[in-house]
Amino acid sequence: MTVPATTPDDVAAIVRRAAEASALWRRSTIGDRVGALGAVADALDAHADELIAEAQRETHLPEPRLRGEVRRTSFQLRLFGEVLEEGTWLDARIDHADGDWPMGAPRPDLRRQLEPIGPVLVFAASNFPFAFSVAGGDSASALAAGNAVVVKAHRGHPRLSAATTTVVRDALTSVGAPAGLFDTVYGTEAGVQALKDPLIQAAAFTGSIAGGRALFDIAASRPQPIPFYGELGSVNPAFVTRSAASERGQDIVEGFVASVTGSAGQLCTKPGVLLVPADSGLDALLASASLPGPAPLLNDGIADGFREAVEATASHDAVEVLAGSTGASGDPAPVLLRTTAAALRADHESLISEMFGPAALVATYEDETEMVAVAEVLEGQLTATVVGSEDDTIATELVPVLATKAGRVLWNQWPTGVSVTWAQQHGGPYPATTAVGTTSVGAAAITRFLRPVSYQNMPDALLPPALRAANPLGIPRRVDGALTTS
Repeated sequence: MTVPATTPDDVAAIVRRAAEASALWRRSTIGDRVGALGAVADALDAHADELIAEAQRETHLPEPRLRGEVRRTSFQLRLFGEVLEEGTWLDARIDHADGDWPMGAPRPDLRRQLEPIGPVLVFAASNFPFAFSVAGGDSASALAAGNAVVVKAHRGHPRLSAATTTVVRDALTSVGAPAGLFDTVYGTEAGVQALKDPLIQAAAFTGSIAGGRALFDIAASRPQPIPFYGELGSVNPAFVTRSAASERGQDIVEGFVASVTGSAGQLCTKPGVLLVPADSGLDALLASASLPGPAPLLNDGIADGFREAVEATASHDAVEVLAGSTGASGDPAPVLLRTTAAALRADHESLISEMFGPAALVATYEDETEMVAVAEVLEGQLTATVVGSEDDTIATELVPVLATKAGRVLWNQWPTGVSVTWAQQHGGPYPATTAVGTTSVGAAAITRFLRPVSYQNMPDALLPPALRAANPLGIPRRVDGALTTS
C-alpha cells in the first residue's frame, strides 16, 4: 500500500476540522482528557503486534527496540494523564483585590492560568517511528494541553503513520472526542501548507538542522508568527577526567562504544565527541575495541547523509581513523575517528559537527583545562557528559560551563536513553533546539502548547474552574502569593 501525498484541498479541510475540534476540546474537562489519553495508550498496546510488523518493514529497526518504543509511547500518554490530574501544569494564580497594595494604587482582583494555545502541527521524526512520531510525545502533550493535533507524517514510514493514525482516531472516537481532533497529512508540500495555515497556532519538529531551520523560518515569517519547537541537532560531547581514565578505562570504553553504536547511532543523544587524556591509553583501548558490524540505517537518505558527514570529518587534516573504516560500500559500519583537543578548539565549526549514525570523534588532551576550553566553544547541545570522580577539581570549572551549553548535564552516565519523567529536560540552546526554554520529553512538555490568560475582576461563575473561589478540582494554586489547594 502506498500513501499518496495529501492534496491542498484536503490539507485545508483537515486543518479547518482541527480548528473546530480544538474549540471544543479546549473546554473539555480534565477527566475527559485523561480518559482520551488512556484510551489511545490502551489502543496502541492492543495493536502493538500489527504496528510493530509494519514498522519493521519500513524502518529496519529490530523488534525488541520497537516493542520498547511502543511501551514508551503508551507510557508517556498515561504520564500526561497523571500530569493533568496533579494540576500544577495550569500554574493557577489568584491575587485578590487589595486596596492597600503598596505599589501606590489599589490592586485589582487578578486570576491567571495556562490555557490551550490552539491547533498544533507535529512534524514526525524518522528515528523513533512511535515515540517521536504520529502518537509520540509532541502529539500526547498537545492533546493533554487541550489542543487538536495535525501530524505531518515522516516519509520514512508512511504506512506505519497511516496505521497509527487509524488506531489513534478510533480510540478518540470511542471516548466521544470531537471529530477532527487528530489527523495526519502526507508529503513535504502538505506539511509546509499546514504550517502556513493561519488556523495552526504552534508547531513541533524533530529532525535535521537544515529542515528544521527552514520550517522555523516559515513559522516566524507568517503574518501571525507562531511558536516553533524544533529539535534540530546535537553532538552531545563527553569529557573524561584523568582520574576516571586511570580508574576505569575499560568500563568507559565499553560504555562509550555501546552508546555510540546503539540503534546504529541513530539517536539524537548519541555522544559524538569524546575527550580523553592523551597519556591514558584510552585511545588505544578504543582502537582495539570490538565494534558491531554494518547495519542498515533507517532509510537511504540518512545513510547517504551519514557517509557524507563521516567523510567530511575524516578528510580534515587533523583527523585520522582510530577504529573501523570509512568509505566502505554496503550498509554503514561503525567508525571512530581521532584528533586532538587543540584541533577541536582551532576549528570547532568543522570538527564539532553531528554525524548521525554509528560514528564519533575521539579527541586527546594534554591538560585537563583543555576540556573547559573546548566546552567554551561549543554550540548548543541536548546533552553534555562528564565522566569523572567527585574529587576532580576540574569538574567544578567544567560542569558550570556545560550547564550554559546543554539542556541536560550528566555525571558518569551516557546520554542515550531519555527517561520520560517529571524532571526530564530534552532541549537546549540553538542549534539543539529552536526554543531553549522548553522540553520535548517529560511532564514539562505540556507547557509548550499552553499560553497564559489573566482574568481581571471577573465574576466567579465566568471563571475557569481552577480559578473559582471554591476550587472544585482541588488544583494547586498560588493565592495571594501562598501555594495552596484551597
